[in-house]
Amino acid sequence: MKPELLRATLTLLTGSVAAHAIPLLLGPALTRLYSPEAYGQFALLWAVSTNIAVVACARYDFALPLETADEGAAELMALCARILLAVTAASAAVGALLALWGDLPLAWSLPLAVAAGGAMQWLTMWATRSQLFGLLALARLLQQGGGAIVQLLLGLLKMGPMGLMLGSAATALGAACLLARPAPAGGWAALWRMPRQALTDAARRHSDFPLLNTPHAFLGALQDTLTLVLVATLTGDASAGVWALALRYLKAPATLVGGALSQTLYPRLLRAPGDGEARAIVRRAMLGLAAIALPLAAVLLLAGPQAFTLAFGDQWTQTGELARAMAPYIALHFVASPLAVVTMAWKAQAWALRLALAGQCLFFAGLVPGLYLGGLAGAGWGISASMLVYFGYYFWALANWKDIPHESAA
Repeated sequence: MKPELLRATLTLLTGSVAAHAIPLLLGPALTRLYSPEAYGQFALLWAVSTNIAVVACARYDFALPLETADEGAAELMALCARILLAVTAASAAVGALLALWGDLPLAWSLPLAVAAGGAMQWLTMWATRSQLFGLLALARLLQQGGGAIVQLLLGLLKMGPMGLMLGSAATALGAACLLARPAPAGGWAALWRMPRQALTDAARRHSDFPLLNTPHAFLGALQDTLTLVLVATLTGDASAGVWALALRYLKAPATLVGGALSQTLYPRLLRAPGDGEARAIVRRAMLGLAAIALPLAAVLLLAGPQAFTLAFGDQWTQTGELARAMAPYIALHFVASPLAVVTMAWKAQAWALRLALAGQCLFFAGLVPGLYLGGLAGAGWGISASMLVYFGYYFWALANWKDIPHESAA
């Protein structure tokens, strides 16, 4: 990496290490306070809220780093605020339906979770535009680390799945408030006085984000939601809890490293000179990520079952078997996770959407037969096998991309 990219990544990575270390270290205590069934109920509703929150600003928030003028950024912020408010209101109706007919007692908290997740994502991109990497690291520490501590305290009060939900939502809202500075041009109050024509102009300038990136992001989150629904339907709430816990720990390294790298990689790719530097940055990132992913996968294959059973207790034994089966997929996902911003920077979102749809078909082609034939472990092996081809093509395509916008212009 170039020194400035490495320095920014390490700043975010330091915050991420602390933020993720707290919930990961508290995990063994949480699994003794919350049953697999309680964890499964929380995980299912949290997945639904995440599915909505990821598109709560119609992905206009991801266009913020593209706005170099403060006035244009303020217009985009005003647009995001209105969309988030509307989506949160709509999620209240969805929550009411789930509570009345879906037998989900947590469903009333859906709008709170959507507002928290949507605001955190929106204001993370606002801070990313200003390259406030220290503030981003602190916010991540509050959201992840603080959330686990609150969940632990509420678990001691025997609040069940509601304790898990309130712990996650409350600290996400607190982290979003931390990122709400500096204020946009004109101040926060001015966002609600923004002329309609300015909002329309901002929406048109970045129309590819709601048209192309929103379906991509929504379908990506929908994959996790439908997976939990299938696991819960076919094997019960306890299995859904096992799945959610395993994926939380297995994807933690990707969230840790990938989140830090993507937030620094995105603006770096946008400003790369037209001399092949952008493609070289992506290739170096792939190689560096692969060097970390392969040893992690080897550990899971050799000692996954023993490690998970020792850490979380006998009632979570299935988690380790699932971890071993998912090891190849997790390694591939680790490398791919931070590269999602590459196609946004290179204006290849239509291509990314088509490829993502194919990838989701392959994911479920491995998941469903695996669940029927071998339970959770069978599903893990099925996904690892089916996604190998998808990720192999994805990495090859990015490493050899021919149509990088600023290079073509040059």
